[in-house]
Amino acid sequence: MELEDIARRIGALLVERGETVAVSESSAGGLISAALLSVPGASAYYLGGAVVYTPKARQALLGISTKDMVASGIRSASEPWAALMARTIRDSHGATWGLSETGATGPTGNRYGDPAGHACLGVEGPVSRTITLHTGSSEREPNMRAFAAAALGLFEDVLEGR
Repeated sequence: MELEDIARRIGALLVERGETVAVSESSAGGLISAALLSVPGASAYYLGGAVVYTPKARQALLGISTKDMVASGIRSASEPWAALMARTIRDSHGATWGLSETGATGPTGNRYGDPAGHACLGVEGPVSRTITLHTGSSEREPNMRAFAAAALGLFEDVLEGR
């Protein structure tokens, strides 16, 4: 399934409901936002996004320092971090929904011991949900696309009440 197909369905749901979304992604590298923005009329529901790929970006774009991360006991590429990313981007943009992705695209795993193909995805809004995805692949570009598709799929499921 193409990212744009899912994004079109999400866009239609958000417009119909008068709701908005902001995105915080990491390993997907902007593909989630790009898919949502590929839909004509995206300005009706897409408020903004951030690619939070480094600790410096985390501090600058989300206002969460390494000290904050250590104090909270949350680590990157985890479901609690995905939830915090989604909640923070939602709140900073005044959106109805926050959507997030954090993971390890490959070809190797991350410093936390997660293998390539590991991603955590989060939705925060009237309903909150996080999931972990394992693609079983170490191929970077396919993992990026899989992470983006899974994040959009999760968001669509939440919007549809599934």
